[in-house]
Amino acid sequence: VWQRKEELLKVMRTIDDRIVHELNTTVPTASFAGKIDAGQTCKQLYESLMAAHASRDRVIKSCIAQTSAVVKNLREEREKNLDDLTLLKQLRKEQTKLKWMQSELNVEEVVNDRSWKVFNERCRIHFKPPKSE
Repeated sequence: VWQRKEELLKVMRTIDDRIVHELNTTVPTASFAGKIDAGQTCKQLYESLMAAHASRDRVIKSCIAQTSAVVKNLREEREKNLDDLTLLKQLRKEQTKLKWMQSELNVEEVVNDRSWKVFNERCRIHFKPPKSE
């Protein structure tokens, strides 16, 4: 299941991977500013980034919650069956998966920060995001 989620995250990060290209092709330089509504373009990109970041956050946190529950159950089973090596192996596998998923939250933070930096550099004069509540 996590491998499918991992592939999904990769697809979901496309907007962040292509943000520089997106901004270069949709937000005009000062000399072409009159030919396109940069404010509207930046607003749409802002909304797309916000939605993408929220979706990925939900996917990662959902996977973490599910795997945490599996780890908890396996730990409880392991306490009852200390000699079961198969159970120990399964527990370690799930713990490794959980650590990897938690590290994805850090990756997500880096990806998001990079995207917002690029977005702000190009869109700050065209669009002012609403204040966070």
